[in-house]
Amino acid sequence: MSPMQERFHEIHRRIAAAAARAGREPRSVRLLAVAKGQSAEQILKLASCGQRDFGENYVQEWLEKRARVAALDPELAAGLRWHFIGHLQSNKAALVAGQTFLLHSVDSLKLARRLSAACQARGATQSALLEVNLGGEASKGGLEAGALLRELRDYAALPGLAWRGLMAIPPALEPAEAVRPYFHRLKSLLDECNRTGFFQDPMTELSMGMSQDFEVAVEEGATWVRIGTALFGPRQP
Repeated sequence: MSPMQERFHEIHRRIAAAAARAGREPRSVRLLAVAKGQSAEQILKLASCGQRDFGENYVQEWLEKRARVAALDPELAAGLRWHFIGHLQSNKAALVAGQTFLLHSVDSLKLARRLSAACQARGATQSALLEVNLGGEASKGGLEAGALLRELRDYAALPGLAWRGLMAIPPALEPAEAVRPYFHRLKSLLDECNRTGFFQDPMTELSMGMSQDFEVAVEEGATWVRIGTALFGPRQP
């Protein structure tokens, strides 16, 4: 077994153990491989282990890499699902709208409106998550929880967007247990959003947890965990 295969199986083992501790089915949690800075060859190597969901942070890098992956192995590439997880500038909304399996990082009404318009023009529907800035950190994007609830009706009314849930990048704290209140808050906020009745279908997705704290996130209800280095290994210089 290759080192990548070992890492892949170990992370799945840890996800399953965390889910069991929370009384959840392991299959209710999905692994999203964060491919920022990784080559198309590395993506295909991980895909050959069985990984199907890949997240990208930068539009141009994603477009170029997607094309390269498809050129190298069209059959394997056809089964991959691309996610966009980075900050998306509103002037690039049309490049992503309707083109990704799940957009994790909608962080403003302006961006949501641009995405909606692009989806309507394309005749497409984009599944998306609303990003929340739980720690009030100026260095991170995302909506303040109160602003999200105040504007929720406006988001829900936008055509072409299918809101699936919430995403957050909590403060980087050690030990991982220190991040638990933030994950718990995101799950509570999801419940608050659903109680408004603004959505035809309840939102169910929580994108939270990374390499250093994903087990705690799973225990608190994560349905997507975003993992990069722990899957791909240290980046080559």
